Amino acid sequence: MDRMKTGKPDTNLKNRSYSFSVSIVKFIDNLDQKKTSVQVIIRQLLRSATSIAANIAEAQAASSKKDFINFYHYALKSAHETKFWLRLLIDTGKSQNNQINELLQEVTELLKMISSAILTLKANS
Repeated sequence: MDRMKTGKPDTNLKNRSYSFSVSIVKFIDNLDQKKTSVQVIIRQLLRSATSIAANIAEAQAASSKKDFINFYHYALKSAHETKFWLRLLIDTGKSQNNQINELLQEVTELLKMISSAILTLKANS
């Protein structure tokens, strides 16, 4: 993730969420995918994690402020779902990789950033 490379937090939500998507793809590629349960979980994880950045990017082309906020709400829901799938991988022992803890921390930070952005957008409406 960019912030880990530079040591500085990347406050640009669009870039940070995209970097998170890249990290998730790389993480998934390194998981043992022989078991059906892992295959199902990682499909869901990939879908929800990449949806965060996709919805934030899509918000940039929103036709109204309400539409823009709605895309951020979708990103927030996807971030919550991503956190669930990461926790499930940890709690079922499917991944004991140290990277999963970093991913969990990053999605938690993204949740805070998206929530804050939504509150600010609504306050300015």
